Amino acid sequence: MQKHQLYINGEYTNSDGSEWIDVLNPATEEVISQIPKGTKNDVERAVQAASEAQKEWELTPNIERGKLVRKLGDKIEENRATFIELLQEEQGKDYELASGEIDLAIDYFRYMSEWARRIEGEIVPSDRKNENIFVYKKPIGVVAGIVPWNFPMFILARKVATSLVTGCTIVLKPSQQTPNTAMEFTKIVDSMTDIPKGVYNVVTGTGSEIGNTLATHPNVHMITMTGSVQAGTKVMEAAAQNITKVNLELGGKAPAIVTANADLDIAADSITTSRLANNGQACTNAERVYVHESVAEELISKLRHRFESKVLGDPRENKEADVGPLVSKDRLEEVESMVKEAVNAGAKVEIGGERGDQEHGFFFKPTILTNVEHDMKVVQEEIFGPVIPIATFKTLDEAIEKGNDTEYGLSSSVYTDDMNEAMRVVNELKFGETFVNRENFEAVQGYHAGMRKSGLGGADGKHGMEDFLVTQVVYMQYKDDKQ
Repeated sequence: MQKHQLYINGEYTNSDGSEWIDVLNPATEEVISQIPKGTKNDVERAVQAASEAQKEWELTPNIERGKLVRKLGDKIEENRATFIELLQEEQGKDYELASGEIDLAIDYFRYMSEWARRIEGEIVPSDRKNENIFVYKKPIGVVAGIVPWNFPMFILARKVATSLVTGCTIVLKPSQQTPNTAMEFTKIVDSMTDIPKGVYNVVTGTGSEIGNTLATHPNVHMITMTGSVQAGTKVMEAAAQNITKVNLELGGKAPAIVTANADLDIAADSITTSRLANNGQACTNAERVYVHESVAEELISKLRHRFESKVLGDPRENKEADVGPLVSKDRLEEVESMVKEAVNAGAKVEIGGERGDQEHGFFFKPTILTNVEHDMKVVQEEIFGPVIPIATFKTLDEAIEKGNDTEYGLSSSVYTDDMNEAMRVVNELKFGETFVNRENFEAVQGYHAGMRKSGLGGADGKHGMEDFLVTQVVYMQYKDDKQ
């Protein structure tokens, strides 16, 4: 069993504290590694290192930074099999999803490296004679990157690649539940002597200690965090002390609207993928279905058939398993509680509805609930497990109204072959993303952002990259020799 260290100013180092956090394999409940329970002093050392490194890193030509970011992606690819194995072990993904996440992380580093030559300012006409107005785009400074447990490698890529290519330095806090892929990535950084010391730092520990200290630190210039609404609220409150910029991707409660004009096979395939991907643990997962009453029975039958075909198990032991464990005992107990509460209130279990039959691990069977009411917890709150509640509607107005009736606003989808219906739903749904006749998953060149309590700012593409930049305007007077 490996005991990890912190990584500060280009060196592995022990924590100032003496406590350790166990990391479990969620399929076996075995301890697979330990990470230091970092302290405020550890954060102070890391931020100081990042602040010092920032001065030179910002002045490094963009193209040189881009080459290093590209090289990081190439190095991940060289060690692809190791990353996939670690990801499966610490997070419980099936092989297809784990390999897909690692490939996406590789792609993200390569994609972001291409922005090195595309960070552009502007020249604006002045109202004064003999003056030019220059608009510069500059790195925001030291970034604190707080990574969640559900996509630990891909979201690390989102935060690290974007920070480095824009000229920011970063202090990374991996999830205490899934830190092993981040620590493997750190080995790559450590092996690259052309990355200056202090540009990339890692401090492990709890959110309440490490996350809060980063968010309140006066020399941290942006906190980019992916996590729960509760955690995001605490980060915002802490960041307010120094008016620090926050970039937050928080929870979701994605509605999937299926009209009477939908291709039900496409809808059933896509909703199944969107609900069960990552064992139901993604904030863009379809979290509730609204289906027109005329096709509800047929859609439910198709979904039941697809859910029945899924194999629940440890993906590392059973290659046929395509739904793995939830990440923790707490998560398992919360999903189980939400299902029981819904059933007690009148919901019907079409399939699943209980823990898996495995002797060990945090498994919950893929579950379909019907006869649900709009005010039930499973309809209103994020489930984050392999459970989908299905409700019916009579009119599209009703479906759109119920779809929007949530405190979240991250992801959504609509299934219809009627373009008029599709455009109505797209225009009237209040979500950062809407997927039409396809599963819920974004592209690196798009823009991943939410509304309402789903977050502030965003990631991916040009707009996500620009969140790591600040604007400086220079009013340049010059002399006219002709005068």
